[in-house]
Amino acid sequence: MNVVVVESPAKAKTINKYLGGDYVVLASYGHVRDLPPKDGSVRPDEDFAMSWDVDAKSSKRLSDIAEAVKKADRLILATDPDREGEAISWHVLEVLQKKRVLKDAQVQRVVFNAITKSAVTEAMKSPRDLDMELVEAYLARRALDYLVGFTLSPVLWRKLPGSRSAGRVQSVALRLIVDRELEIERFQTQEYWTVEADMASGGESFVARMVKHQGKRLTKFDLADETSAMAAKAAVEGASFKVASVEKKPGKRAPAPPFTTSTLQQEAARKLGFSAQRTMQAAQKLYEGVDIGGETVGLITYMRTDGVQAAPEAIDEARQVIGGIYGREYVPEQARLYRTKAKNAQEAHEAIRPTSLARNPGSLRLDGDLGRLYELIWKRMIASQMESARIERTTIELESADGQTGLRATGQVILFDGYLAVYEEGRDDPDDEESGRLPLVKEGAEARVAAARAAQHFTEPPPRYSEASLVKKMEELGIGRPSTYASILTVLRDRAYVRMEKNRFIPEDKGRLVTAFLEQFFRRYVEYDFTAALEEKLDQVSAGDLDWKVLLRDFWQDFQAAVGEISELRVTNVLDALNDALGPHIFPERADGTDPRACPTCGTGRLSLKTGKFGAFIGCSNYPECRYTRPIAQPDGEEADAANGDRELGTDPETGLVVFLKSGRFGPYVQLGEGDKPKRSSLPKTWSPAAMDLEKGLRLLRLPREVGDHPEDGKPILAGIGRYGPFVQHDGTYANLENVDEVFEVGLNRAVALLAEKKAGGKGRRGEAAALKELGAHPADGAPVRVLSGRYGPYIKHGSTNANIPRGGDPQAITLEQAVALLAEREAKGGGKKPAKKAAKPKAEKPAKTAAEKKAPAKKAAAKKPAAKKPAAKKAAAS
Repeated sequence: MNVVVVESPAKAKTINKYLGGDYVVLASYGHVRDLPPKDGSVRPDEDFAMSWDVDAKSSKRLSDIAEAVKKADRLILATDPDREGEAISWHVLEVLQKKRVLKDAQVQRVVFNAITKSAVTEAMKSPRDLDMELVEAYLARRALDYLVGFTLSPVLWRKLPGSRSAGRVQSVALRLIVDRELEIERFQTQEYWTVEADMASGGESFVARMVKHQGKRLTKFDLADETSAMAAKAAVEGASFKVASVEKKPGKRAPAPPFTTSTLQQEAARKLGFSAQRTMQAAQKLYEGVDIGGETVGLITYMRTDGVQAAPEAIDEARQVIGGIYGREYVPEQARLYRTKAKNAQEAHEAIRPTSLARNPGSLRLDGDLGRLYELIWKRMIASQMESARIERTTIELESADGQTGLRATGQVILFDGYLAVYEEGRDDPDDEESGRLPLVKEGAEARVAAARAAQHFTEPPPRYSEASLVKKMEELGIGRPSTYASILTVLRDRAYVRMEKNRFIPEDKGRLVTAFLEQFFRRYVEYDFTAALEEKLDQVSAGDLDWKVLLRDFWQDFQAAVGEISELRVTNVLDALNDALGPHIFPERADGTDPRACPTCGTGRLSLKTGKFGAFIGCSNYPECRYTRPIAQPDGEEADAANGDRELGTDPETGLVVFLKSGRFGPYVQLGEGDKPKRSSLPKTWSPAAMDLEKGLRLLRLPREVGDHPEDGKPILAGIGRYGPFVQHDGTYANLENVDEVFEVGLNRAVALLAEKKAGGKGRRGEAAALKELGAHPADGAPVRVLSGRYGPYIKHGSTNANIPRGGDPQAITLEQAVALLAEREAKGGGKKPAKKAAKPKAEKPAKTAAEKKAPAKKAAAKKPAAKKPAAKKAAAS
């Protein structure tokens, strides 16, 4: 018997159909071991020995694999064909060796780039040994990430309370976002003008732009104001023109190569609006297999790759499909062969392409994200083998009779669309291109000015990064690797270091603080060149050109010294450095020229950065005599004036105490009177400090508001504003209100109805949240899967398992497949119960072990390197 180990159950199910009865295909469900999240998991003093933990679910799966291997003649490790796949195979083998279950079983490693019957059966004919260079590259990367995270993060927590974590690549990606924001803030807008005219020469009219004025070629800022622009416009209107020259240049535009991981993520972001994580989740499903006519088939090749080349048979098929659909004129004479210089071991893989181009996207009828992403991949592969587009660029130069004024018209026409009939690569920030056809004019002919106009423009700062442009920038700089980009961007959002607005990254103050801290005290480790150089060294390890422990020793020696230096600094030293570094952001210059660091309350104190257990804030140097505080973020205009100082709103007629509007570290709030513990209430986010008056202040201070007594038990119903928004509450049951205003307006009937709906939603006193969307039955047990609205935001519910919808995700756009994947991920982390499987025949009990089943010594895996050179991590217990 042959036991085959793959990562996922979907992959196992598909491959099992291809291999037949002599094979048992089992899933490891991804990585089976990981470094425990605590000190000592990587020990530099023991030559970087590593301890690995197996969680309860992985332990059960490994036990199942071990039981199967006991009866096997051959163990085939068939995990993914990259560094992570090699690492999973190594982990599985390590555990099985420690369990001593291999006996005389032969151990082999096979890889395939697509999950199709031909690809899998061919791979089984060409087994190899475990590639220890790839395993060691994984171990080095894992150790580096652990050492940076578990050494740097505690320093952050001590010196900069409120910070979450720092990471080797995550922190550099965050710096890119922060640097771009600083660039935008420093940008000085500059005014400039352009003059253009509607011209006619013979028949049709066309638009020409002024390029010469007073005998001089114009540069961008020569027409700097309205006066000069109007003078130039008058010169155009008063001149008579002739066609000085007509130049036509033929050109070609070649198609882009098939997708790599990075370009797929970029294009899916541009064209489909997908995050990198959403793209990879859909690509994983397309790779592992989709049911087509009752047969599970892998629809695309492996989706983690840096390669742009395609297999010869795929190229031949593409040319046949192109000829059949678009015609022979769209098929180039020679097949297009794409090559990229290999940077690492992943380069050996093919580009991402359909496993069969004969499967037209329209014929598959795939659901949701899968259909849209497959269509993108199919079109890109087809276009990559099509004929170039032929274009013609035309430039018409117009000259005034006195030679003092010149105009230019440019246009571009497509003579043959070629690959553009199928696909055109998107751009993050398209520039202005003249693409219209110009009329036929003759050189020397007269040209008449029909109308002239001057237009004002202002230079714009560079745009904020989108997911696509950030991934592109990281790849250009060599930061991280494409297979890690999705997880890096997800971590930045989950840590609340950045937020997304209009699909662009904006750094939060927390992210700016962390970046400033690292740049001040660990600058080398967030330098783009240093991070890229470290990635190249990891690639050298995977190529067998560098010993992984030499890499770790060199890194750790310098890094440990840097951490030791910062540990000696006092928190005040750190805050002083950050005050200087972040000064322009947290203390922007005021329009009236007054000191932005002067305390608006006492007038004599100086504002500076402070830290508390909830994070950083701005406070006065005269504390505790002056208790002025505000958040780091500084509003603009009237909001800033309102937030900069305390003001009286009036006197409460009931108590005679003054009601104040104040600004604190958590934002603006109202306060009743003075004293040790005055009553306070924070302003709702939708309320403007500038618009606050006494009436509004008193309404907030009198919360919670009693709506009335519940008709069933006579107990009071209260309305208020909590941490998670406005609510009504009765006897421990809370129901959400739509907005803050409803807290002050909701009546008894409405409150009773809301509470009844909440109680009817599920068991328990609090009830179940309102359903936003019914997704259908779970494929494992048929129980309903729903999207619910909870106090912490929208989430997915199935049985006793709740899974959060990723930050920024649209709850209405979640599909059943995505929900099942998120629920499985939650269960893997120990949340909820695993769904029961559909009714099936009861399994026979396993027979008791007999004496004949004594454990035999494990057979050592054949490897490219001698066993003595295997990583020290193998010393750790795995069971």
